[in-house]
Amino acid sequence: MSAANPHVQQNPIAHSIATDMEAVNRVIRQRLHSEVSLVNQIAEYIISAGGKRIRPVLVLLLANAHGYRGTAHHELAAVVEFIHTATLLHDDVVDESSMRRGRQTANALFGNAASVLVGDFLYSRSFQMMVSLENMRVMQILSDATNVIAEGEVLQLLNMHDPDVTHESYLKVIRSKTAKLFEAAAELGALVAGATDAQIAAAGEYGRSLGTAFQLIDDVLDYAGDAAEIGKNVGDDLREGKPTLPLIYLMEHGTPAQRELVRSCIEQGDEQHFDAVLAAVSSSGALDYTRREAEIAAARAADAIADLPESPYKQSLLHLCSFAVDRNH
Repeated sequence: MSAANPHVQQNPIAHSIATDMEAVNRVIRQRLHSEVSLVNQIAEYIISAGGKRIRPVLVLLLANAHGYRGTAHHELAAVVEFIHTATLLHDDVVDESSMRRGRQTANALFGNAASVLVGDFLYSRSFQMMVSLENMRVMQILSDATNVIAEGEVLQLLNMHDPDVTHESYLKVIRSKTAKLFEAAAELGALVAGATDAQIAAAGEYGRSLGTAFQLIDDVLDYAGDAAEIGKNVGDDLREGKPTLPLIYLMEHGTPAQRELVRSCIEQGDEQHFDAVLAAVSSSGALDYTRREAEIAAARAADAIADLPESPYKQSLLHLCSFAVDRNH
């Protein structure tokens, strides 16, 4: 695994936390070890696939932005990455996904049972690590986050193939399933630096809003992205019967024919009509609307850290707000 993620190297973030990321990667390597070879093999496969590493980056940036000079943030960043990786392993089994980050998913390669169990290993290892820090507030933030994430997963499962999911219900899924771990990562960074309760809350708002922006752009890219760029199959959401915001908008504002098409595709998980759905979400303004909602969330994130003192770390946090909405992967 490289010292810094290639996606992050294209912006100022890599320069501000390069040494910290090297330390986090060392912790990840050390903590991944298991006496069971298949655990090592699958964990190594999924971790080495890379990804943007946004969540551990948030821990590092918020800690540094608040003047932290210790090393506990390296352990916390690794914990957050392990929790995220565990959710990916479980997600891909539930969604029957075959491609992530441009490679076969672990479940496609090693089977569903092994992927679920190694996801459990990563969850339990992350709790071992957070207990070792002997900080009850850390444990509260992370245990609450993992519980909310699990609820979000179940709520998303209930929403599958349901064309009547509302805008608010979908945003609740995003806040639970995606934004919650962003929020926890940002709070942990501020917490470990000794920030005040108000500063920790502001960090949480930053993470929650940033995570929302990221997920909304993911929704856009599932229809308007390029598989080689986004590292997964375009149209997966439609195949899985997920009523994401572009489809919800189309159900509310499209023509009767468009609404009937989307309703049928969500109910059936029908990707055969993907081109027709893509044309509909594009012409109706659904993708533009979703992108605007992401921009609003990113702006809210930037506002949340307005009181942070100027530093390269604050600039990196603001850069993430722009990256969240301008990216193509």
